[in-house]
Amino acid sequence: MKFELDKAILILERTPILLKGFLKELPSEWIYKNEGGKTWSPFDVMGHLIHGEKTDWIVRTEIILSDVPDKTFEPFDRFAQFENSKGKTLSALLIEFETLRNSNLMLLKSKNLSSGDLNRKGMHPELGEVKLSQLLAAWVVHDLGHIAQIVRVIAKQYKDEVGPWPQYLTILNYKPME
Repeated sequence: MKFELDKAILILERTPILLKGFLKELPSEWIYKNEGGKTWSPFDVMGHLIHGEKTDWIVRTEIILSDVPDKTFEPFDRFAQFENSKGKTLSALLIEFETLRNSNLMLLKSKNLSSGDLNRKGMHPELGEVKLSQLLAAWVVHDLGHIAQIVRVIAKQYKDEVGPWPQYLTILNYKPME
């Protein structure tokens, strides 16, 4: 599927709604458990999504669209949520994420991006040159990947309870990277 901003925004708008509806008021056993080792819980993922809203997608969009000669992005701290989410509740994270996402999408829409804008480039510190359209497509896929991760982590809490069915429940057989 070719990138289209309007279609991308449809997913980006729905992520906070979906996560709030799915996670709000779940017991802590569902929210704070992970897949073992250094994997992330749904709580951790929410903190990570918030950090991205503050320091990644829109910040990098602004860099690409700016007139500054150096379009190099700051490295993204993939683990900042562990410090930034301390002392917060899941409910607070869900509200913060929704507020930040709505604000970021309003800003994105206000840019009235042209196809020329979507072809403008920035410099990722690890991946090299990237187009704005690629950054925005990655934002969508990033959301979907973390939605899948949250669902998978929650599903795995019943891995030992489903008896002989794990061979048919593929979500239980995914091995996370640590």
